[in-house]
Amino acid sequence: MGNLFCCVQVDQSTVLIKEKFGKFDDVLEPGCHCLPWFLGHQIAGHLSLRLQQLDVRCETKTKDNVFVNVVASIQYRALADNASDAFYKLSNTRLQIQAYVFDVIRASVPKLNLDDAFEQKNEIAKAVEDELEKAMSAYGYEIVQTLIVDIEPDEHVKRAMNEINAAARLRVAANEKAEAEKILQIKRAEGEAESKYLSGLGIARQRQAIVDGLRDSVLGFSINVPGTTAKDVMDMVLVTQYFDTMKEIGAASKSSAVFIPHGPGAVRDVATQIRDGLLQAASQQ
Repeated sequence: MGNLFCCVQVDQSTVLIKEKFGKFDDVLEPGCHCLPWFLGHQIAGHLSLRLQQLDVRCETKTKDNVFVNVVASIQYRALADNASDAFYKLSNTRLQIQAYVFDVIRASVPKLNLDDAFEQKNEIAKAVEDELEKAMSAYGYEIVQTLIVDIEPDEHVKRAMNEINAAARLRVAANEKAEAEKILQIKRAEGEAESKYLSGLGIARQRQAIVDGLRDSVLGFSINVPGTTAKDVMDMVLVTQYFDTMKEIGAASKSSAVFIPHGPGAVRDVATQIRDGLLQAASQQ
């Protein structure tokens, strides 16, 4: 902008306020204008039409008595059609906007708990914007956007909130870990039960096979060797099994098995015990 030979230049996005003998005369838009200063015309000042931003930090407290710092970002601009009002009616636009922001925030936030204040940031911003739009339109300004960019509680409150959150997450993690251990124990018990069941079936089948084999042997020997009884055959089978067992124990280099009592005569006692057991079971049936 220059002033040479009664000519002035107005930059883009800027208007000049022209006065004549101290009274408002006209608004000069961007371009070159003639300003006959010798006729009492003069420039009172310039007014930017660009979008401006004002960050306001306001300290207040919530309904649950927690002090917080609320940071609001106000985007505003002067209206070209009301440039004279924007230039003359306000001496300090930024202070005026800040006062309205303080008033609305300190009237809105104390009605909310801390958690609700975080959740309702948009509602607080809308309340600030409505109040500013209504108030600043009379002064030739337009409120383009109002944002609540931060709600910052006291450091001790933030630490307490973080601890509450951490405790809740630890509780969930402990529950999940306990459920996992419960499932593992159940599956382990089910596997052990199934293993014991199958082991019992195997032992039962093994014993059944032994009994069937002994029966077939006794019957075959009795038929092929006349005059022998089942008792004689059973004693011979037990003695044969005894010597086979002793042979296997002797073949092992580091065997520590011991039979008590030990000796071939003990086989008769074993046979007697087996026979008595079978007779007792048959009598009970």
